[in-house]
Amino acid sequence: MNTMLAHNDQLHPADDSADYSRATVPQRADQYGRHSPLLEIGQLAVRMEHYTRGLHRQSLQVISDLSLRVNAGEMVAIVGASGSGKSLLAQAILGILPANAAVSGKMTYAGEPLTPERQARLRGTELAFVPQSVASLNPLMKAGKQVRLAFRSQPEERIPDDSRSQRASRRYLLSSSALKSWRARLKVKRQAGEAQQSVFARYGLDPRVDRQYPHELSGGMARRVLVASALVHEARLIVADEPTPGLDQEVITETLRHLRERAGAGAAVLLITHDIQAAIRYADRVVVLYAGTTVEAALSEDFTGAGERLRHPYTKALWRALPENGFVPLPGVQPHPAALPPGCLFAPRCSMASPECRLERPLLRSWRAGEVRCIHAT
Repeated sequence: MNTMLAHNDQLHPADDSADYSRATVPQRADQYGRHSPLLEIGQLAVRMEHYTRGLHRQSLQVISDLSLRVNAGEMVAIVGASGSGKSLLAQAILGILPANAAVSGKMTYAGEPLTPERQARLRGTELAFVPQSVASLNPLMKAGKQVRLAFRSQPEERIPDDSRSQRASRRYLLSSSALKSWRARLKVKRQAGEAQQSVFARYGLDPRVDRQYPHELSGGMARRVLVASALVHEARLIVADEPTPGLDQEVITETLRHLRERAGAGAAVLLITHDIQAAIRYADRVVVLYAGTTVEAALSEDFTGAGERLRHPYTKALWRALPENGFVPLPGVQPHPAALPPGCLFAPRCSMASPECRLERPLLRSWRAGEVRCIHAT
């Protein structure tokens, strides 16, 4: 039975008919190795400032010391309970955190710092985002046009915009440059239409959806349009935040296969999901978050048997909580950002915790071809 991680580390079954095998989709292209990181994040921290009742200012550390990397040609899955910082991580990468967020740490893309200015320039072009909510669709624009505009936003497809006064002049209208610009615009418009039709067909969207507004679509259809808008162009980094809720099993499989194909073609794909089985069957590596920090990074192949190849007690507990692995419950709950314990964040729930665990937070270290944040790692 396949399973999905839900709120407070509990699990519920997913569809057994799902085709989650990486063997059924193209693998990483040979020219892209594990040692060519496209995105690197080191010691990322996010603090939220807000006001409580009585106008008391409160600061919450929602992400702390979060580190990971995504290589070109690789698909990395991010898993963790609700509230572990998965969606905030995606927003930090794209530079779309709310105004009350303070960010520190290091983020680099293609070897260069990922500054707010660079995030704004690359967002929607080299950086593609599949958000959780279908509310991200423009309610005043028809679905087909939104997908076509996403395709036409790519740098190689942009046509220099001639000045209004230049376009108005009779001399310009009769010039060869005007003719060239017009032909180029016509070509891009045709390519955008073809790309939109192709991605609609791939996700089973009826051609009539092209002329419908988001409010006229069902939840599943709107999500398919959202995914199509993000994957219609050839982005170098794709961040997919829970891209499949509300979709039928056939479309879920097609979406995950498409993401896997993009990784096989050389893109870096970051898949945020509650579905552990999808993570280990499609992704190359799995990064586990707990209470806003990285606790383990492991190869997908490490999730096997009774979890002997896993390193962190929390990761092992998640694996053993699956119905097919014994359905062993994990006592306690993930701490709230306003009540983080001293030392190791998982120590209050850990059967291996020692007095040293409560003194200081362990560092993320390399261990058995992976990474782990635990002094008792096995």
